[in-house]
Amino acid sequence: MTRTMNPVHSSETCGVAAAAEIVGAKWTALLVHDLSEGPRRFSELEHSCSGISPRTLAERLRDLEQQEIVERRSYAERPPRVEYTLTPKGEALLPIIDAMRQFGHGWLNCEHHSHAAVG
Repeated sequence: MTRTMNPVHSSETCGVAAAAEIVGAKWTALLVHDLSEGPRRFSELEHSCSGISPRTLAERLRDLEQQEIVERRSYAERPPRVEYTLTPKGEALLPIIDAMRQFGHGWLNCEHHSHAAVG
């Protein structure tokens, strides 16, 4: 495979630019990381992404839904229950998230956490 660099990095013509547009959006990598372990409720995602506002979280999840990375599932229960899961397209991002984790542990002095912890 020959690598060629585009004269201009556009998300329409450059795969790296297109992927970076998704993964580089604030909170996306952390949300995909959290959802890699299974379905999560809004409140669980809000708790794990310390500092995110409910409005921002709702917007990010809506964007990820529109990009077919996340699926929103509503359950007809009292009280209503909504869960978010990764789609196959979202799961395809997991090797990128794993590489980010390895880089963080190997080069940025991030402590290794137990399997149950985020990071």
